[in-house]
Amino acid sequence: MKFGVIVFPGSNCDRDMVNALSDDLKQEVVMLWHKDNDLSMFTTDDCIVLPGGFSYGDYLRCGALARFSPMMEQVINFAGKGGKVLGVCNGFQILCESGLLPGVLLQNDHQRFICKNVFIKSNSKENIISNHIGNKVLKIPVAHNEGRFYANTETIKELTENNQIIFNYCDESGEVHLDSNPNGALNNIAGICNATRNVFGMMPHPERACSNDLHNIDGRGILMALTHRN
Repeated sequence: MKFGVIVFPGSNCDRDMVNALSDDLKQEVVMLWHKDNDLSMFTTDDCIVLPGGFSYGDYLRCGALARFSPMMEQVINFAGKGGKVLGVCNGFQILCESGLLPGVLLQNDHQRFICKNVFIKSNSKENIISNHIGNKVLKIPVAHNEGRFYANTETIKELTENNQIIFNYCDESGEVHLDSNPNGALNNIAGICNATRNVFGMMPHPERACSNDLHNIDGRGILMALTHRN
């Protein structure tokens, strides 16, 4: 399989993602410009990645302008056919803006940019990421100003009942509580997937936790999970 990493104007984590996938995980990677509109080289066994950054400077809502890039129409079609899609940080915001994932990402409740390591874990095994990593507590960096996941009560209920919440913020021992929530996200939600479990969005940056030189490789399991079939 191979990964396609989309580059938007303002992306600043695209190279980080490419390096993590190609250098650390030895995967084939193709960089894709946002104005291109051809994903014919990819099959549904492959994965398209929307990296973090500040697409279009986040001058409107985060991800709102990137949603209208020509490549996003192809991503929507690709996901509709069952292809795997991962959005990280700003990529998560773009997936919500495009309707591929429910909910929105609002400004952090403390109204400050946050950049630090956090702990996350999964309580579900009904998607390829959670099934691959199990219930291990992972230390993954965050870097965002608008990372507070929000959705209406009905949507939160559906996400919970359908086991679409792939990650919750927790403490180092795995306890999920308010003190371990870095941005005020509802239910400590750090990542979700769609109902068909082929589109994934998360605020923490797994590509920043893949290098032995950084003494943290907890992100490897998340990205390697995407090499498995749905």
